[in-house]
Amino acid sequence: MTAYLRAAANVLVHAPDLVRYGSKPWREALRNDQSPGDVFADLRTFGEAVGYPPNQAFIGNLPPENLGEIPSPWYENPLAGASPEGAFGEILPQDSFYALLEAADQFGLLILDEEHRGSRVMGSESAAALLEREKPPGEYKQEEVSGRIGKGEALPLFQDGELIGCVRRDHESDESLDARILLENLAAKASGAYALSHLLVKENLAPEAIEYVISCSEEAVGDRYNRGGGNLAKTIAEMAGCVNAAGVDVKSFCAAPVYALVHAAALIEAGVVGNAVVVGGGSMAKLGMKAYFHLEKGVPVLEDVLGGVAFFLTKNPEDGPRLNLEIVGRHPAGKPSTPQGLAEALVRDPLARAGRKIASVDKYAVELHNPEIMLPAGAGDVAAANYRMLAAMAVMGGEIAREEIPDFIETHGMPGFAPTQGHIPAGVPFLGHALERMRTGSLGSTMVVAKGSLFLGRMSRQADGASVLMEA
Repeated sequence: MTAYLRAAANVLVHAPDLVRYGSKPWREALRNDQSPGDVFADLRTFGEAVGYPPNQAFIGNLPPENLGEIPSPWYENPLAGASPEGAFGEILPQDSFYALLEAADQFGLLILDEEHRGSRVMGSESAAALLEREKPPGEYKQEEVSGRIGKGEALPLFQDGELIGCVRRDHESDESLDARILLENLAAKASGAYALSHLLVKENLAPEAIEYVISCSEEAVGDRYNRGGGNLAKTIAEMAGCVNAAGVDVKSFCAAPVYALVHAAALIEAGVVGNAVVVGGGSMAKLGMKAYFHLEKGVPVLEDVLGGVAFFLTKNPEDGPRLNLEIVGRHPAGKPSTPQGLAEALVRDPLARAGRKIASVDKYAVELHNPEIMLPAGAGDVAAANYRMLAAMAVMGGEIAREEIPDFIETHGMPGFAPTQGHIPAGVPFLGHALERMRTGSLGSTMVVAKGSLFLGRMSRQADGASVLMEA
């Protein structure tokens, strides 16, 4: 039995008033004894976020390769007539997302005013499907919001700079149940369920037909006794109406989405389930992560969106391209965590075991971070660096000449176009594009390659990584 990819969904949530609660803005505000809202008062409008070319590539309205034809900087060259609805995704405005946050809350943590409780979802069929199943709880009480905010028990929530509600903490001393952490978890749950709902609506799939859900979201949902206990996958499945689905979380920093795809495909090939969904919700902690660098250089705050992805895998060969589990890359514990060591383990070695060359793969989907976000912060063009490494290995293997490196990168690569949401850029945003191209016969294969920074957790100096080949 083989696993096939039937559907892919990429969604974005424009959340400018939540940027202040990103980890970096929050820490900087505390350090400087100021309100993060003072620093991030002038952010992009929804229309500006919709017209931003990389966002259009993310939801499927623009081939990523076409970004190279748009003058830089992209934020000064929005696409005229851009739509928030894309070929395999959509962009949701913040007020609609607040309604989803409230729907995701089963413990009365979120309190919104009457105008925003269960607010309109701006024509989004996917979000409306979620709100039909989840009834927002509680009654708004202005005095309760003001009192909790005044005593530091709650985070204020804003829409266009106006106070519209709050998120309260749920324990006096448990930092894992602090208001900001709970908001992070609710944001991951709601955006993940939104991505899954979009996939179900787009493919006309009955939620109850989903058998298994694997979450690759980064949030460590839990309390003081088990900070990363999870299971975010099951809460997302519940919110999306997948009542027959079990599930589990897969964690490996940014490598998690590819691990999750491999695990889902393996479950299908083993006959454990007939279908599975891999889903990833957005990371609120990464909003505004590089915003201070942007502001210093006169660049707009571009990290104002949450990303969400969902992928539906089945055992039915007529549904789409297959995930080839004979060509899966993994980074052993004893392998060097250098860029070359990772590239060898994740690309060269699994292909060589199957008797294939690096240039035999039509397109590589690597870490697809938007360079316009990374470069002002001195972080480099991550996607371009990955493609240069692959080209260099092809040279070392005698597949191409050194002077052919630019052609290799243009043919097998693409510009980065994903928001800096950690796990979200990890190769998988290209799967929607790849699926469409494979169905029309314009693409034969793509290898999804993701890396994970295990050293960030201070338990190991190792990096990690995973890859898998998808082919028509």
